[in-house]
Amino acid sequence: MATAAGVSYQTVSRVINGHPSVKPSTRERVLAAIEELGFRRNATALALASGRTRAVTVLTANTTHHGYASILQGIEEEARAASYTMAIGVLESAEEAAVAAAVQRAADAGGGLIVIAYDPAGVRALEAVPAELPVVGVVETPAGRPGDDRPWVWTDDREAAYQATRHLLGLGHETVHYVAIPSSTRRTSARTTGWRQALREAGAPEPRPVQGSWGPAGGYAAGLRLAEDKSVTAILCGNDDLALGVLRALHETGRSVPGEISVAGFDDAPHSAYLTPSLTTVRLDFTGLGRSAFALLHGVLEESARIAPHPVSVPELVVRESSGPPPARD
Repeated sequence: MATAAGVSYQTVSRVINGHPSVKPSTRERVLAAIEELGFRRNATALALASGRTRAVTVLTANTTHHGYASILQGIEEEARAASYTMAIGVLESAEEAAVAAAVQRAADAGGGLIVIAYDPAGVRALEAVPAELPVVGVVETPAGRPGDDRPWVWTDDREAAYQATRHLLGLGHETVHYVAIPSSTRRTSARTTGWRQALREAGAPEPRPVQGSWGPAGGYAAGLRLAEDKSVTAILCGNDDLALGVLRALHETGRSVPGEISVAGFDDAPHSAYLTPSLTTVRLDFTGLGRSAFALLHGVLEESARIAPHPVSVPELVVRESSGPPPARD
């Protein structure tokens, strides 16, 4: 390949490894030779030559929920672009022994580690990672700014819930009821905090949050309870799967959406735009969050980037058919 490009093998190595001290014209010539000859990087040989394992292991307790799956997609896309291999370690429980074993397997694999810490198992795994192992955590919105020794990424859940609640209040609803997802790190999640902040700023009543789960069944049970209260005219759900269950419960009990009750979700899962009615929600860029997590870890592994500042995904309100003004009073 060096002969085809008319350069030394050291120059070819610099181009392959992204070294900055290569002229643009030379880089283009080498890349053209790589394309023409069909070169593929041998990860094993590179690891032996450099002393580094170009690999990342992702520890997660879930691979199917929208947020988790989208984060994994973003990590994989960035890892592949950087010629890193990616492995997934599933946390089967939050028990100390199970978490410790999963972390040890990831450490034995070499390379770096990303932990999705949205649940108790993930939180414990992040805490159990040895100090010498390069790690990035994908976490709930922190209560305060973490120190620079905490390489974390997160979505701004507090702002997202605030936006959604403000939207519903702006339509004329006196208050907004909330079906909450579980919090892995504290009693009150950032989503609950944002919802409550919007109500207090508007001087609106603060209903007690209805505790749901992660899936439609929890939303369905909560929806049946809320449907019994004729004063309920707006419901914010902690994720779109909960909203799916709430919509079903309201349909079965004869409460029209949005005629009698407006419903908003969280995350903008793929099915949200295709429900009847289509779901108003807050879009969070989980795939981008996964990309940011790998980029942060890559910088640590390659010693080419500082840990701070921490990337944050900015929410976007998506207004669809499920939200509208409250019914007119008699």
